Amino acid sequence: MHFHHLPYNCLVLLACVVIWTVGASASSALLDEQASGFFGRHGNGSGHTNNWAVLVCASRYWFNYRHMANALGMYRTVKRLGIPDSNIILMLADDVACNTRNKFAGSVYAKAGRHLDLYGENIEVDYRGYEVTVENFIRLLTGRVDPSVPRSKRLLTDDRSNIFVYMTGHGGNEFLKFQDNEEISAFDIADAFEQMWQKKRYNDIFFMIDTCQANTMYSQFYSPNILATGSSEIEENSYSHENDNDIGVSVIDSYTHFVLEFMEGINKTSQVSMQDLFSSYDPIAIRSHAGVRSDLFQRPLDKALITDFFGGVAQAEVFPPAQKDPQKILSVAEAIQEPETPQYVSGPRVNDHSPPEYHVPGDAPPNAIYILSSGKESEARDTQWKEVRKWTSVLLIASLVSWVSFAR
Repeated sequence: MHFHHLPYNCLVLLACVVIWTVGASASSALLDEQASGFFGRHGNGSGHTNNWAVLVCASRYWFNYRHMANALGMYRTVKRLGIPDSNIILMLADDVACNTRNKFAGSVYAKAGRHLDLYGENIEVDYRGYEVTVENFIRLLTGRVDPSVPRSKRLLTDDRSNIFVYMTGHGGNEFLKFQDNEEISAFDIADAFEQMWQKKRYNDIFFMIDTCQANTMYSQFYSPNILATGSSEIEENSYSHENDNDIGVSVIDSYTHFVLEFMEGINKTSQVSMQDLFSSYDPIAIRSHAGVRSDLFQRPLDKALITDFFGGVAQAEVFPPAQKDPQKILSVAEAIQEPETPQYVSGPRVNDHSPPEYHVPGDAPPNAIYILSSGKESEARDTQWKEVRKWTSVLLIASLVSWVSFAR
């Protein structure tokens, strides 16, 4: 054996071990970064865990057909992008689909030619007819509802909720008419949003309104984390887009039409930003000057995704396990027992935040903790394996250094 080559060979081997260790660490960091990018939507900083939509058609009567089509068009879009009906509050007079003047009974269309029925059979109207009032709208936003109001008519949001508020109807300078009977002012909406902020009922709000002089409706906002846009400036009308000769009235407003056209190119995984939406506004095509107010919004518009407000959210928050007596922790497989005979087991309902109830062993200790199976065991094994690899590498390097010193 040629001992004079030993130090060189050992150094080469040592370099290989170091490269392998660094590569393993880099690979782990890369996987963590990819996971963060997937679950964090590329770090847009929204911080929300659920999305809600409040869609309001403030008009009634047949000749306001287009306003109902506006709201139903937005309803279809947010549902297509993943917000469930349980998180959508739809307010509209609902006097168009079955109106005696409607040649196409039970249907509402937003384009001439009638290729897409926005009404159909899969629609849930939460506030209908004379329930669409200023008082009900304010109570909905602020959560000041009567105890008898069902959960389906409540905005069950928290400080991690992003809310999309869309309003359409007839309006003017800092007001919007409700049902040709009353008005809501820009001050009313601004104060309602401030109550929501004080009561921690939202994370971010995206406010959109399509009416004459729409941009004046967000001029009085003063609460943080609100992004607002409207269809027309002060002293400017908001126009309808097109008529259908068979229906006999205008079927959609111009501003909402072009927003919905833009949204048709969006899917649940799109990375299109709010800035992209606002940049698509064309005053010549819309025939009014759509506006944007972002001074209350905390994030750059090019970092805020459209799906932050229009899409469904599937995120989970991971909390460190509590330090408890391990002997008292029971797995779900041991804790939950199936009844021998069929019987009702109460559990969580749709849009119900109450915890589920389970059958547990009668001999279980009263202070036992029941945990759901998750990936934590796998995560713990990965952590242990990383530690083993690290210390194995350290011992191997120490052995090689000792060997080289002894050989010399």
